[in-house]
Amino acid sequence: MFVKILQIAVPFVWFGMVGAISFVEAPLKFRAPNVTLALGLGIGKIVFQMLNRIEIAFAALMLISLSLARPAGDFALYIFGAIFVLLLLQTVWLLPLLNARAEQVIAGVAAPHSNNHLIFIAFETLKFLLLFILGVSVLKDNLKFE
Repeated sequence: MFVKILQIAVPFVWFGMVGAISFVEAPLKFRAPNVTLALGLGIGKIVFQMLNRIEIAFAALMLISLSLARPAGDFALYIFGAIFVLLLLQTVWLLPLLNARAEQVIAGVAAPHSNNHLIFIAFETLKFLLLFILGVSVLKDNLKFE
């Protein structure tokens, strides 16, 4: 029973964290009075590094729960697989590139133009939508309405 509750809760909590941080906190911090680009980037690096660590923990919990209580169909597994690939690409590819660019800007060096931030936003948006779909899918598979 605990595994099924975990399987339902993790995608929705993860969904909420990505939504709150990526789509609310991140853009709003730059609108606060006296927050410079360098300060905002410094804060962003810390926040997204912590979010990434939490997301890795959520992915591990989800992987364990899906292994212990496999959903009825394969749909949830495919959705989780897509989320896992996005998280992996962000962790090993995009976040290190964005951190390096942020360090250049913080140091006052003119960083070359890059589309990596737009790619990150696209990945976050897709992951956000997939997390909701995953949550609904495992909820449907695990709850029996009588």
